[in-house]
Amino acid sequence: MTDKTLFLAWQDKRMTREWFPVGRLDVLADKGAYRFRYIKGAERARERAGFDGLMDFPDLERTYESSVLFPLFMNRIIPAGRKDFPEYLRMLDLPEGSEPAEILEVDGGYRATDSFEVFPRIERAADGTFRSRFFLHGWRHVNPDAQRRIESLQAGENLYVTIELTNPETRLAVQIQTEDYYMIGWAPRYLVGDLVHAIALSPREYGAKVVRINPAPAPSKQRLLVELSGRWPEYAPMTQGDFELLAH
Repeated sequence: MTDKTLFLAWQDKRMTREWFPVGRLDVLADKGAYRFRYIKGAERARERAGFDGLMDFPDLERTYESSVLFPLFMNRIIPAGRKDFPEYLRMLDLPEGSEPAEILEVDGGYRATDSFEVFPRIERAADGTFRSRFFLHGWRHVNPDAQRRIESLQAGENLYVTIELTNPETRLAVQIQTEDYYMIGWAPRYLVGDLVHAIALSPREYGAKVVRINPAPAPSKQRLLVELSGRWPEYAPMTQGDFELLAH
């Protein structure tokens, strides 16, 4: 077990379709435990979309701890006993023996049957650099030429990161482009606020590359694994606004 922090996002499927970060899961290696707490995004979700908390965690101001991973998170991972589990890890570019939190960090735990998704906290190194892996979002909505370009991508190929100011759904978005200028999709919504702020400060210190292509019949949400890297010399990501804790 290694220390790690993940966040839980909730989508309002009834009205706005908006996603809100609502909770924080910490892996506590020294205690051999897991801790869940709500964050301020849960309050905003309650005000804007009627979010009333999770059945497993009814009190928004309480700290929850367990010696095993909470079912809400554990049930989002393919069981290790399944025949396709080794292939599942390969699609995520993870080694055998990866811990559940390491799997969720890349996989996201999204299920079409509910309204939740998991994403990792971006960890900044002592020198200000960071790396973040994610599956490309929205690639099925780009034009046919760009979709064909995705099919020809190779592991290690460099990609561009650009800010989109007029996205029809989210207004601000972070586009991923190939070096020959095909717009192939977007970075996850949870990265947008921090990336826009940081790129504005240091626009030349960001890049991305292809980690792995998972052709069909792999799930479409796991088609293209991307690694984004950059440098935040004086910025602590995912610590302000929606990400502030309700319980301490």
